[in-house]
Amino acid sequence: MRLVVARCQVDYAGRLTAHLPMATRLLMVKNDGSVLVHSDGGSYKPLNWMSPPCKVVEGTSEEGTDEWLVTGKEGDTLRILLEEVLHDSLHDLGIDPGLQKDGVEKHLQELLAEHPSTLAEGLTLVRREYPTAIGPVDLMCRDAQGASVAVEIKRRGEIDGVEQLTRYLELLNREPLLTAKGPVRGIFAAQAIKPQARVLAEDRGIACAVVDYDALRGMDDPTERLF
Repeated sequence: MRLVVARCQVDYAGRLTAHLPMATRLLMVKNDGSVLVHSDGGSYKPLNWMSPPCKVVEGTSEEGTDEWLVTGKEGDTLRILLEEVLHDSLHDLGIDPGLQKDGVEKHLQELLAEHPSTLAEGLTLVRREYPTAIGPVDLMCRDAQGASVAVEIKRRGEIDGVEQLTRYLELLNREPLLTAKGPVRGIFAAQAIKPQARVLAEDRGIACAVVDYDALRGMDDPTERLF
């Protein structure tokens, strides 16, 4: 991974345009081929980024300023002008073992893999931990019409989980084998989903499913229900 702290200006051009005026920021060039632009506050998320794979060409602008031109595989570009470089270093992070999920979340995934139809009628499992360039999707399923459905599972459904599933769907919908029967749909499954996360998911066409953990484990007693 390459870490660069610099006063820079960033301009994105693609499906839309975005501009970050000159300021001190952290630039991350990761070994997976992604480029991320971070600030020191506001959020843990990058201000702008280019998903892998992308090409980084370093040069000089017409005004003599150091310039990076980052090009994505769809032809969109991230132009970074570096007015002053404060730090530039390379780090070999080695092979990451991956996120170790807590017991409840892992068990939820196992149970839903065994009973995918509890999320949506006619849903069947294709595989668990379906790989993408940015990490595995918890469950890849198929609906009654044969269309692909990606399922992200959390204990508590929050906005960052919706964002994660959105990024997965963006990549999955580029795979012709998965989109043969139509676009890949998403289901955001959790024991509880925050209202803001539900609104964001529905706005992006992602279905929400609240999971009853005890019922899935066979520990729910129907006689104790009021309805």
